[in-house]
Amino acid sequence: MNTFKTIARAALIVAALGTASVAAAEPVVAADKTAVSAPVQSRDGLNRRVRIHNNTGWTMLRFYASDSRITDWQEDMLGRGTLAAGSSIMMNIDDGSGACLYDFKAEFTNGQVLTRFNVNVCQIADYYYTR
Repeated sequence: MNTFKTIARAALIVAALGTASVAAAEPVVAADKTAVSAPVQSRDGLNRRVRIHNNTGWTMLRFYASDSRITDWQEDMLGRGTLAAGSSIMMNIDDGSGACLYDFKAEFTNGQVLTRFNVNVCQIADYYYTR
């Protein structure tokens, strides 16, 4: 993976963890923010912030959002944290490339893996994971 993509993904993780909204019983643990520069932003003025809602009844262990043009899942945007059932987190899904279509993948404590392709993050404000 090239350096730009690594830095962009790290910035996405920091942006997401900085605005976590989770239940007190299962807090999100922020990653080390000192090693990451300012978040990368696309220059087209489109909002790529999406609130991820976990309405599954299970804790979300990992969340990935990768540009649909990329074949791998990149880094887990929750880092060392989790997203409790019934909670949500605001994610800045902007890697600086100008892409609007992203693939989402979430992994849960019950072993369930939910994947959705070609989510237009420039057109939605909320994404709900349900049973």
